[in-house]
Amino acid sequence: MLIDLTDAEPATSGGKAAALARLLRAGLPVAPGFVVPTTAYRRTDDGLPAGLIDEIARALPRIGDGHVAVRSSATSEDTTEATAAGQHDTFLGVRGTDQVADAVRRCWLSLWSARAVEYRRRRGDTRSPSIAVLVQRLVDADVAGVMFTGDDTRVEASWGLGESVVSGHVTPDSWTLTGGQITGRSLGTKKTRVDRTITREVGRADRERFCLTDDELTRLAQLGRQAADLLGGPQDVEWAIAGSRIWLLQSRPVTSALPPAPTAGGDGSAALTGTPGSPGRATGPARVVRGPADFARVRPGDVLVCRTTDPAWTPLFGVVAAVVTEIGGLLSHAAIVAREQGLPAVLAVPRATTALPDGASVEVDGSAGRVVPLGP
Repeated sequence: MLIDLTDAEPATSGGKAAALARLLRAGLPVAPGFVVPTTAYRRTDDGLPAGLIDEIARALPRIGDGHVAVRSSATSEDTTEATAAGQHDTFLGVRGTDQVADAVRRCWLSLWSARAVEYRRRRGDTRSPSIAVLVQRLVDADVAGVMFTGDDTRVEASWGLGESVVSGHVTPDSWTLTGGQITGRSLGTKKTRVDRTITREVGRADRERFCLTDDELTRLAQLGRQAADLLGGPQDVEWAIAGSRIWLLQSRPVTSALPPAPTAGGDGSAALTGTPGSPGRATGPARVVRGPADFARVRPGDVLVCRTTDPAWTPLFGVVAAVVTEIGGLLSHAAIVAREQGLPAVLAVPRATTALPDGASVEVDGSAGRVVPLGP
């Protein structure tokens, strides 16, 4: 029943696994793995059938004897129409048959989480969804992140696993490359890192230096161009570096254009500035949200102001007029979904949750990366 990653196809293995299979067959650096196919999917809270658990037990030694990543790969995921970025679950640092089997079950259930259902509703997707699950050797990354290819290549990175970057839990280092040459760079804060399942502080020396060398950036950009040529268009690529080796963890179509890089300097006004995350302008009352307990306070037309967003927060994107965060990057899940839904967003605005009083009117310019308080 299980499918070797090399043989994955969209109908049986979902968009995520199928794209990685194409990269793997072309000789690009993709970690070995296998797929629990869509035919095994069960829309219940029951455990896995004994026969499937036995197959997993036999397959795990073939991809290594260490930790693995267990990742959802839905049939409607990572397509040219929508990425479903962050809407289904991923489990990192999983080890052993029992843990893998439980993670597969939880991936199945995530197809019906509130955020996934709301995402499909907002997209007008009325198809009956199905899901495969990808199990891969975990790359214990020294550095990891996200790369968007296109006329320019945009890269965001931080120490440890890429979960910090894609979830928006750090403000990463960022670079722009044009024609293979580095044309812009910005040092992030990178205060924490994730290694397997452990989150820890990053020392000051590592916070204050870039986490990628110019040579690593050049190699990344070349792999990004190869992936884009192979898959037929600009790609959103998740990657990791362990030792000196680069691994490609995911490649999916870019579904909406990135805003241009911000220009240096301010305009002397009271505007707060950050990273342009999703273009457009909106005005509304600031609604400071510090966690799920505050979700009920959010009203249509509010401007969501928070330290960071988690994929579980994306149902709020169907309610609010704009999003402002204190940390996070342009290539995070929240920013991707905001762009898909046409929701203005400004990221990495220092002290936004204290500088913008709850209920005060603000204007958000997601193209310029500015948030302007307008008063009570």
